[in-house]
Amino acid sequence: MKKSIKLIVAIAATSLVTSVAVTPAAHGATKQKVCVALDTGGINDKSFNQTSYDGAKIAKSKGWASTIEYLPAKSPADYGPNIQKFVDKGCTLILGIGFAVADAIIASAEKNSNVKYAIVDHDGLKNFCCKVPNVKGLTFKTNENSFVAGYIAAGLSKTGKVATYGGMPFPTVTIFMDGYAKGVQFYNEIKDKSVKVLGWDPNNPGSGSMVGDFANTTKALSMSQAFELQGADVIFPVAGGLGGTTAENSKKTGKSITIWVDADAQKTAPQYNSVVPISVLKGLSESVQSVIKDSYDGKFSNTAYVGTMANKGVGLAPIYKPWTTKIPAALQKEAMQLQKDIAAGNILALYEN
Repeated sequence: MKKSIKLIVAIAATSLVTSVAVTPAAHGATKQKVCVALDTGGINDKSFNQTSYDGAKIAKSKGWASTIEYLPAKSPADYGPNIQKFVDKGCTLILGIGFAVADAIIASAEKNSNVKYAIVDHDGLKNFCCKVPNVKGLTFKTNENSFVAGYIAAGLSKTGKVATYGGMPFPTVTIFMDGYAKGVQFYNEIKDKSVKVLGWDPNNPGSGSMVGDFANTTKALSMSQAFELQGADVIFPVAGGLGGTTAENSKKTGKSITIWVDADAQKTAPQYNSVVPISVLKGLSESVQSVIKDSYDGKFSNTAYVGTMANKGVGLAPIYKPWTTKIPAALQKEAMQLQKDIAAGNILALYEN
């Protein structure tokens, strides 16, 4: 290590509101009607919505819910009406998938105290939503595993330029981008390199590259191509299913590789194995299963679920073939150690030059 590293910013300790238990209906699978309000990415996004709903399906298979169903949203205008449809159907637990659905969930919860709600991926780390007693936030410290992804990206880049873009500038999106950029910074620090990050500067978030939604494949493609033209050869799309657009472009041009987000691409999009070396995972399925089981067991509360590297609520998928032989063994070893160090609380955010 050529330069000493000094921690100057720690990840803020999560501030949780006092737990307020919601008195559940009688325990039993026949009493659990779980309903899932998707965001605009769609049920087959191979990422956020799909993985979250898979968690509900697993919960049903384990007997924690008698029925599950979902409603897609074509635009944000559908969030409120979809949630109201679920209330009218007698859903006992309603899950909103994604930060964008949060306001509609909270508004409904305030009017329907007998229904339990959860928000998958609310910004619980900075501004925990759920002072409403029947709303639980499912949150994730994805800056931790994205930090490792940034380190790997910097180590893989042959051009000295990597990139990232987001769907919308939600805190739950930009936390990935922050971690990624700081992972590149860490790599530069200890390797005495100068790999550049296109699309995101943690010190100037307003200049970040954003699609504007999670469905505009045309814009996602143009962003990916523009990054390549600027020399970026590793791209990290934090935009749900739009990652497939970037990966498809990587396959076509051969000028870049793509880091997947939220879900395990080996399971949801194996057709991109040739250009996707790793996936940055968020424990979406696990967190959804957790809240459904808590509700089933009569233990539902508004205390936040916080996924970290320490509790395996966030992480990285194993390196995919053929990348196990393409990624230098030394870089793989460093990335594994970095994950252990982050989980132990030894490496957190920014570093001195």
